[in-house]
Amino acid sequence: MFDGYDSCSEDTSSSSSSDESEEEVAPLPSSLPIIKNNGQVYTYPDGKSGMATCEMCGMVGVRDAFYSKTKRFCSVSCSRSYSSNSKKASILARLQGKPPTKKAKVLQKQPLVAKLAAYAQYQATLQNQAKTKAAVPVEGFSWGNYINSNSFTAAPVTCFKHAPMGTCWGDIAEGVRVEVPNTDCSLPTKVFWIAGIVKLAGYNALLRFEGFENDSSLDFWCNVCGSDIHPVGWCATSGKPLVPPRTIQHKYTNWKAFLVKRLTGAKTLPPDFSQKVSESMQYPFKTSMRVEVVDKTHLCRTRVAVVESVIGGRLRLVYEESEDKTDDFWCHMYSPLIHHIGWSRSIGHRFKRSDITKKQDGHFDAPPHLFMKVKEVDAAGEWFKEGMKLEAIDPLNLSAICVATIRKVLADGYLMIGIDGSEAADGSDWFCYHATSPSIFPVGFCEINMIELTPPRGYAKLPFKWFDYLRETDSIAAPVKLFNKEVPNHGFHVGMKLEAVDLMEPRLVCVATVTRIIHRLLRIHFDGWEDEYDQWVDCESPDLYPVGWCQLTGYQLQPPAPQSSRDSQSSSSKQKKKAKSQQYKGHKKMTSLQLKEELLDGEEYSFLQGASDQESNGSASYYIKQEP
Repeated sequence: MFDGYDSCSEDTSSSSSSDESEEEVAPLPSSLPIIKNNGQVYTYPDGKSGMATCEMCGMVGVRDAFYSKTKRFCSVSCSRSYSSNSKKASILARLQGKPPTKKAKVLQKQPLVAKLAAYAQYQATLQNQAKTKAAVPVEGFSWGNYINSNSFTAAPVTCFKHAPMGTCWGDIAEGVRVEVPNTDCSLPTKVFWIAGIVKLAGYNALLRFEGFENDSSLDFWCNVCGSDIHPVGWCATSGKPLVPPRTIQHKYTNWKAFLVKRLTGAKTLPPDFSQKVSESMQYPFKTSMRVEVVDKTHLCRTRVAVVESVIGGRLRLVYEESEDKTDDFWCHMYSPLIHHIGWSRSIGHRFKRSDITKKQDGHFDAPPHLFMKVKEVDAAGEWFKEGMKLEAIDPLNLSAICVATIRKVLADGYLMIGIDGSEAADGSDWFCYHATSPSIFPVGFCEINMIELTPPRGYAKLPFKWFDYLRETDSIAAPVKLFNKEVPNHGFHVGMKLEAVDLMEPRLVCVATVTRIIHRLLRIHFDGWEDEYDQWVDCESPDLYPVGWCQLTGYQLQPPAPQSSRDSQSSSSKQKKKAKSQQYKGHKKMTSLQLKEELLDGEEYSFLQGASDQESNGSASYYIKQEP
């Protein structure tokens, strides 16, 4: 059809050799390949001539890209080698399926085996992808429609180093060309056409078929990492037909010339893109592995849990003593809340011993090297001490940064922190943060950055002033120099959309928005919910994901709350959300009512100048000066 424009129009002898055309995959280049018209990256399948097979080496490719007028050889070297009469008969016999001569077998054995092995590996990769890329539809919600209708912007994949392709996304951007199934076609078989990326939203891309110019009537959203998106040239090497969409089939009589003109010099996906996607979705944690994880009912201690399932790097952990496997806990494999067996004893952390005296059959300890490493610290000199004051994100109310106290100093830089005015008498609600944690801050951090600081419960002297509080409690502030001051160039901006874990019920991944940025600290808002459910999260948190992550990994995405839910949040929805939150890490403290503080008097406490409310990616001095 269309003047013979069909990449499968060659005879069966040519197409049957396509298995041998798969070469070993090269490393992912730093930049996307440029589409050339020289046979290296094919721009189109030749509609009239179709595919060709090199009569010397058996390589399959686009006929126009082959060497010489006859298009019998893929390169000059193959043409010259073929001129030897002693090889001619044996090579032709092999191409015709006849037993080759002994001499030819020796010459061709290694390359043929290598190609077959590479092809087998390629097929295995595709099958593995098909298993791991089952999309989970969310009834009534579409990221594409949500973004288009509101002109939203999504955080780029490069912001999420822990997510698939986060470190090797490259320069995939608007204008990149890909080959995708042609949905505007009445043919009974699956055919493809070339499309360009119009807009990117995380893993999702808004695509437009070549030839539609400024016509957006058939634009569609697709996950770039899905199994149906391929680099330009994939159809040619795979023997798949390229057919123009029915809506525009009348626009050009020579589609081959059109594609050459449109694609020469354009960018496409790397040839091994699908393999990189598959590799980035392999996770080292396996089911039946044993780990130590925070006890969600008593934050001050850890318990043994067993990996029950792994989805997209997120682990469903079942506490070892749970007979019916309903007492579980969700977290990412890079979460600071999980550790190897023996970690608690090694640093002096409280640990709940299991009633199970020995491992159950099939369970085994997760190797220590699988867990996220923390930075080494030097506690030999000036260091944190018990009783020092600081500001910390409340793990039971992640929308609040509270007045806190160091209750115990553990080994390897770990600290037990308590929230002033809300602590249990037995310390059961103390929680463990590492000294380099981005969730603890020096005294004055909130005041400097115009963040609401939650004072101790029951503290009557309002507005809260650190100077007065330190004097009244006979305490000292933890030295500023001991806190983590690194601010990575994370790439987030206010208003960006993403998928985020509701850390008060970590099995849920929700549609979310970045509403504020304080250096490396992000304020995450869950779309459709009131601001009181917002959460402060670090920019490198493994609980943040690009748009499209749930679809890619097969995880269920929680859409924004419907309008009816929003209208009733002030009553029943609030109570439901709070009750749900209590299941996460024990008894939720009633700290949702936050009092507005006024700025501290500059005469009593001096702060660094020009550093307030700096919402940027770069580093800055945003800590309080210490009084001598």
